[in-house]
Amino acid sequence: MAKSNFPVMKSGSGLLPKVVSLIILVAIGVMVVKHPADSAGWVTNAVHGIGAVIDGVVSFLRALSS
Repeated sequence: MAKSNFPVMKSGSGLLPKVVSLIILVAIGVMVVKHPADSAGWVTNAVHGIGAVIDGVVSFLRALSS
């Protein structure tokens, strides 16, 4: 059978990583429910930041090819 290309969470991992993940997810959920406008602003800023990084990489690659 072919090897899967999708990352799969190990089922044998310890309790601590699962608890930490659950705490982070709950904290994000509470933040979104209590402060939806702030959360939307943070997501928008993160998307713009990622776009700026991509633009920078493209500019760098274009400069290399010139």
